[in-house]
Formats: sequence, C-alpha cells, structure tokens
Amino acid sequence: MAVGTPFHERTSALCHSYDWRQWSGYLSVSSYDDYVQPEYAAIRNSAALIDISPLYKYRVGGREAEALVNHIVTQDMARVVPGQISYTAWCDSDGSVRQEGTVFRMADDEFLVCAVEPAFDWFRSAGGGFDAEVEDCSTEIAALSLQGPHSRAVLDEATGGAVADLGFFRHRTADLAGVRVGISRTGYTGDLGYELWIPRQEALRVWDALIEAGRRWQITPCGLVAMDVARVEAGFILLGVDYVSAEVARVAGDHYDPYELGLGWAVKLDKKNFVGRRALLGAHERGPVRRVVGLEIEWQPLEELYLQAGLMPDLPTTVCREAVPIYSREGLQIGRATSRVWSKLLKKFLVIATLDAAHAAEGSHVELEVTVHHRRRRVLATVVKTPFFRPERMRG
Repeated sequence: MAVGTPFHERTSALCHSYDWRQWSGYLSVSSYDDYVQPEYAAIRNSAALIDISPLYKYRVGGREAEALVNHIVTQDMARVVPGQISYTAWCDSDGSVRQEGTVFRMADDEFLVCAVEPAFDWFRSAGGGFDAEVEDCSTEIAALSLQGPHSRAVLDEATGGAVADLGFFRHRTADLAGVRVGISRTGYTGDLGYELWIPRQEALRVWDALIEAGRRWQITPCGLVAMDVARVEAGFILLGVDYVSAEVARVAGDHYDPYELGLGWAVKLDKKNFVGRRALLGAHERGPVRRVVGLEIEWQPLEELYLQAGLMPDLPTTVCREAVPIYSREGLQIGRATSRVWSKLLKKFLVIATLDAAHAAEGSHVELEVTVHHRRRRVLATVVKTPFFRPERMRG
C-alpha cells in the first residue's frame, strides 16, 4: 500500500484533483487541480515547488568510498571535488545501462547517490571488496525541487542569500527556517532550479518557509504531470519510458548502452576497471546501431490530416508515453516514439524517440504514426538537436 511522503500533510490538503500516482511506494501528486497549465506555467515563468521525496538516496562512505563508486559508475569520481555533483550512468558487465542518476561528493570519503529506481543491492554487490559502506538513507531525507526563473530569488529570501552564488551542479548546506538543509543546483525541468535535501522530521517546516518566502513570486506547488512536460522540452530521457533498465529488460532489444542514449559524454573510458568498461570500449569503437533523438512534427501536414477528417487538431498537452511506430520515407519501420507532447511554450509538437542510426542524423526526415478519427496515418517529422528548450538562466 502506498504511503504519503513527509510532505503529505501539505500536499494532500492542496490536491483538489485527487489525482495521485504511485512512485516507489509513495503517493505523489500528478496535478493539484484538474487543469495542469498553471503548474507548468510556474516552472517556466515563476517558481514551482515539487515533492521529489520518493527518489532513492544512498550514502557511500569509508576509506575506499571513491574507489567503490568509481568501480560502478561510468563517470570518473576522482575528477569530482567535494561540493560538486556528477550526472552518470551505471551499467551491467555487458555495457547495458541499469540506470542513470546523480552522485554528490560530500567529502573526500563520502558520496550521496540519487536514483529513480532501487539501486542499493547493485551498489552493495557490484561494489563488494572495498573498505566502504553503502547505506540506504532514502526514508531519512525528504526532498523538494524548486524550479523556475524566480527560484533563486525565493531561495535568497528563505536562506538570506546563502546560495546566491551556487554554481550549476554544485551543492552546499544552508540554514532555512532554522533547519540545516542540503541545497543543490540541479533539477529535471531544463530551467533555473534547485533541489533541497531535508531531514525528514523537518520537512513541513521547510515547505511552509518556502511557500511563505515565495509568495511575492507566485510560488506554486506543482505535480509530476507538469514536470514531465518540462523534462520533454528539456530533452531529458526517462527510465521506464524512453529506455528500459538492463535489470528488467526481457529481450535483447531492451538493452541500451550509454552511446545509444546520448550519454557517451558521461563514459570515461580512460578510467580503468569499472563495471562494463570492456564492453563499452567495443561499443564505442563500433558506434551505436540506434540512437535516442528528438523529433519535431511539422504543423501544416499534421493539421491537414485532421482537416481531411473534418476535425481540428487534437494534440496531447500532457506527455503521451504510449509508444508508436516511426517509419522511413520508404515505409519501413525504423524506430518508435516514446514521449510526445504539444509544447505550448514552443508551439511545436515534440517527440523523444529511438531510431535506427542510419536515420538518426540531425535534419533527417521520418514519418510518425498518428491516429486521426480511428485511422492510422503518418505525418512528417524531422530529427532535431536536443534540448528543444534551454534558457541561459538554467546554467547562468
């Protein structure tokens, strides 16, 4: 049975839609009201407060903590200094991605790993033999994501400017409402934003302080549906939607290596003796046979399909995760679309898809299957560079 997060007393009172979903055994708000647009607008125009407590958090500490983490992940933790965060993947021995997540370097001998799906057993088994301990601290730490162009102003108000100069993918602790809180310059929206890591027992105090500090900037509690739209605009992949973990993959085609996922930049092959290195050397030399890419659907051909049926275009304004085929111009199936949404911000129909490498070059034209009035049709799509949207404030 799903339970509430440490913020449930606040989120349940605000969730007028009664629209909940289960995330890692917790009740998480899909959207607070029936209409999700105000929550999405807060991400892009003001400040959005999102409960991300169901994330898994693992503390790795001890004399060989760096060696243990370095043995498992594809990034080189020796290059990461205390106060810095690394985005990385971790793979099976055959180079297939089990998951991607963030690794915080807390000290020379301590790390915090954050993941969407459970990874505790893998880190303990794959990291065996090192003089270090892996501890599951998921239930001890409540977490909030504060995203949007005014998120820095809200935090300045709440912390007295303690994180005003915090750089992208950096973290530090600060006092907020009398609580010592970890604050990181990270997020899943492709916008200016922060994530807060809070002792569970102090969760409500921090929530209330942020809501109060953010009133002048129209801070808005935001659910997972709005965040999902933002992550597609940012071109971010989602585990279980855009790719399958090697841990649960049922057939060979469900196994993805980092190069296929566009994460080759996060694989440091000059780092020796990490899980999957030998297989990834081969994958790097061969090159990917497929790629996860971004697509844009041209408006006029799409509109014409609907007008031929006597209808106005009916496009998904929240992310559709039902996979549909993608074809070459010659009619051969060459991949599938896994996330697609009409972006009201960009006025474009955006798609994250997996394509055969021969058709995945930027500027290539393919055809996406769409259903118009119960008939399967195809519409022209163009492979484009992601992110679809990335404002300068994200890193600035």
